[in-house]
Amino acid sequence: MADPLSEMISLLRPQAPYSKLVEAAGAWRVRRTEVEQVYYCMLLAGRACLEAGAKAPIELRAGDFVLVPAASVITMSSLDPPPPDGLQTQPLPGVDGSVRLGSLQGPAEVQMLVGYCRFGSPDADLLVSLLPDLVVVRGESRLADLTRLVRGEARADRPARDVVLEHLLQVLLIEAQRSTSEADGAASLLRGLADPRLAAALRCMHAAPDRSWGVAELAREAGLSRSAFFTRFSRIVGLPPMEYLKTWRMALAKKYLREGQGTVAEIAARVGYGSGSAFSVAFTKQVGRPPAHFVRDSRQYATS
Repeated sequence: MADPLSEMISLLRPQAPYSKLVEAAGAWRVRRTEVEQVYYCMLLAGRACLEAGAKAPIELRAGDFVLVPAASVITMSSLDPPPPDGLQTQPLPGVDGSVRLGSLQGPAEVQMLVGYCRFGSPDADLLVSLLPDLVVVRGESRLADLTRLVRGEARADRPARDVVLEHLLQVLLIEAQRSTSEADGAASLLRGLADPRLAAALRCMHAAPDRSWGVAELAREAGLSRSAFFTRFSRIVGLPPMEYLKTWRMALAKKYLREGQGTVAEIAARVGYGSGSAFSVAFTKQVGRPPAHFVRDSRQYATS
C-alpha cells in the first residue's frame, strides 16, 4: 500500500540545512522571521517558551522537539526568568559554531539544537498546506539522535553530503510527523492518516492516482456513507476528498513534467485523466499555465 506521508515529504525535497547549538542563561528572547524556511528545535536542557504565529505560547522542556513547516513569526524566550517586555536578544557566536543568548556569566541554563532548512519543491506551499502547521513531540529520543546526525552532517565536508542530508531530513520530518500525539490540532493529512477510516481512502488515492475515483467509491473504501465520508474527510484533512485528490494528482504531474517522465498524454493517464486535452485544461486551471509552458519555465528555472 502507498504511504501518503512519506510520499509527501519526498516530494517536498528538504535541503540546504543550517544547524546550530544554542546555549542561553538569564533573560533572553529571539525572533525568527525567515518565513520561507522550515524551523525545528530539539531542547537538550532547561526550559523555554515557544510562540508560533498566533498560537498560544508553549512551554518546552528538555527532550521536547518542535517542527514548524511554515509560520509568519516564531519567538523563543526564557522562562526562568521571563524576559522584560520589548527585549530582543542579539545572539553571540561561540566556539565550534555555537551561539550564546542572554547572560554570558556562568554555565548555560538552556541548551537546544536549532535548525533551518528549505523545501526544494516549487510546489512547497501547496504541499505544506496539507501538513500540520506546528508539531510538538515530547520525550522521543529518536528525534534527538536524528537532529544530532543532521547537525553533524551539515557541518562536515564529506562526499555525497547533500544526498545524505536530504535523506536525513526526510527521515527527521517523517519521524516528527508520525511521533506527534496531538489529536486535536488543525486539519491536515497527518490527522487524516490517524483516522483509520480516512487512512484507508487516502492510501487508495495515493496507491492508484490514475484510477477514476469518486466520492462514493472512496466512501466504500472507508466503510462510511457518502455524506458521512465527505463531511469527515473535509473536516479532518482540510479539503474535500476530490479537491485533495486533484491537489495530489497535480503535484505528481508537476514532478513528472519537470523530470521529463513521458509525454503530456502519458502523464495525463498516470494521474487519472482520460485524455491529454482534459488534463491540459485542468492543469492550466490549477497551475495558471499549460503543461508545455510549465515544462519550459521549469527548465529555465533549473538552468538559472
